Amino acid sequence: MAALTGDGAYDRVGVYAAVHERHAEAAVVVPPRADAVLSETATTAPTQRDRYIQVIAETGRMAWQRSNGYNQRARVEGQIGCWKQVLGPALRFHTDQAQATEIAIGAAVLNRMLDLVRPNSVRVA
Repeated sequence: MAALTGDGAYDRVGVYAAVHERHAEAAVVVPPRADAVLSETATTAPTQRDRYIQVIAETGRMAWQRSNGYNQRARVEGQIGCWKQVLGPALRFHTDQAQATEIAIGAAVLNRMLDLVRPNSVRVA
């Protein structure tokens, strides 16, 4: 399933409309602002955002994040932060082929570093 996942800055009517215009089946996984209110058509034809607001009101924000896979966004941001800290904030090469090679080497380096520090745990009993 296609989806756009973003932080609360993307909680705008224009974002939902632009995604729906380009990919009608795509989900917009954006947490509504804390002061978000339901639209006028929430009772008759609720929008995706209206449903998010209702679920958050009923189950809480953390439950909404788990049910929508929003926590995956935080994991991806953490990986990007790790990449930037170890390999730098930008790609150094300009052509697509050179950038693809640079990314492949960078990913191999990070994976090797993670393998070196990951503990090898075994169950004793």
